[in-house]
Amino acid sequence: MNLPFFTPLEQWEPMSGAVRWTSPSNIALVKYWGKTGLQQPANASVSFTLDACKTDTRVRFEPKMGGGMEVWLDGQRNQAFEPKVQAFFDKIADFFPWLRHFQLTIETSNTFPHSSGIASSASGMSALALNLMGIDQLLGNGVRVQPDEDFMQAASYFARIGSGSACRSVYGGLVMWGAHPEVAAGSQDYGVVWPGQVNEVFNTYQDTILLVHAGQKSVSSSVGHGLMHGHPFASQRFEEAQRRITRLGAILASGDLDAFGALVEAEAMMLHALMMASEPYFLLMKPGTVAIIEKIWDFRKQNAVAVHFTLDAGANVHLLYPQMHAATVKAFIDNELAQHCEQNAYICDAVGKGPVLLETGL
Repeated sequence: MNLPFFTPLEQWEPMSGAVRWTSPSNIALVKYWGKTGLQQPANASVSFTLDACKTDTRVRFEPKMGGGMEVWLDGQRNQAFEPKVQAFFDKIADFFPWLRHFQLTIETSNTFPHSSGIASSASGMSALALNLMGIDQLLGNGVRVQPDEDFMQAASYFARIGSGSACRSVYGGLVMWGAHPEVAAGSQDYGVVWPGQVNEVFNTYQDTILLVHAGQKSVSSSVGHGLMHGHPFASQRFEEAQRRITRLGAILASGDLDAFGALVEAEAMMLHALMMASEPYFLLMKPGTVAIIEKIWDFRKQNAVAVHFTLDAGANVHLLYPQMHAATVKAFIDNELAQHCEQNAYICDAVGKGPVLLETGL
């Protein structure tokens, strides 16, 4: 397959070096749940890129005939992750033929619990894709990485192959992934910065993640996506998601926080309703998840504060609110919500600017 923004290397020098990127997680406002083809979404999605929740990945490379790869997580060899990474490499090997000629040592760590519903695969795979693009550039011309528009678009494309939502983490702010009849810039193959108008209130929006369950999920997102094939409500869901993106576009431009909150909460509830209606059905919410949701609803009735929730594919609750309400919401969390979290733990995050290149060199 030929890509207009990427040309595979045909030759390279046998050199050693390292590249290091941090890449953030993201939280979808309009979700995608269900895939077609090679990691393409059944409906378009829009997300906030986060700031504090990120993966830090350094990839060292050195010549080795036949290639090879090791994954180190938090300073320890993690062979359990290596088959997934190898499967990713196998899918993209024709684009990066040098993978068969270098040993890669992947050193990675997260600022948040992995496999707990905070999109660790999105931050992890986007960081890895950015590192591969950086190595490719070094091998091709021996110069420091210069991430231009084509570089980032290609990174998003390859990140998607590793984990669908990872393609959205390559960019900061509001990001869209998927084709949409009213958004010409949308693509099934990579993420794009939201092309519509955005009210300034959303540029500093806050996301406090309440860690109801910091352990691994009982059902992975990959399995959940697969269960949308033959799902009794699949077609209705895909159509509704596209309609909601149209509505979200108008909301983002106007800055209507009540309408924003109503839409993202409805999306969260629909996502988990789809899980509960799958065959076989499954449940990722915990009692603490439900208790927090009910307290958020009660809090809004009693206070003129635009605080809303969304959920990813897990039990943890993302509390979304404008920066101007940060102090009020912090008190609400400490007094009412933290008790439903494991060890009263939560992560204060906000809309971020995207990945950061930390190291590149031979």
